[in-house]
Amino acid sequence: MSESTPNLVTSGLSRTVSRDGVTVEVNIFRLESETEWTLEVVNQARTSIVWDDPFENDDLALAAFQAAVDEEGMTSFLDSATVIPFPSR
Repeated sequence: MSESTPNLVTSGLSRTVSRDGVTVEVNIFRLESETEWTLEVVNQARTSIVWDDPFENDDLALAAFQAAVDEEGMTSFLDSATVIPFPSR
């Protein structure tokens, strides 16, 4: 007998957020069989940033996103924020 693929539960707190000219998708989800939530932010280039640690509930996941924006700004989710350019010769 083969195991079935678990269903993904998406939080009603998932949303699109635009601020300072940057738009991201905030995805909060969990497996149907699990109780902890995962936070993923997807930028306009479709790059996915996923928090390492799960959250006890979806409210805490959204609060973590909001704290990241307050501390680091929306530009921290842009690809250019994580790319270190090498000097040209």
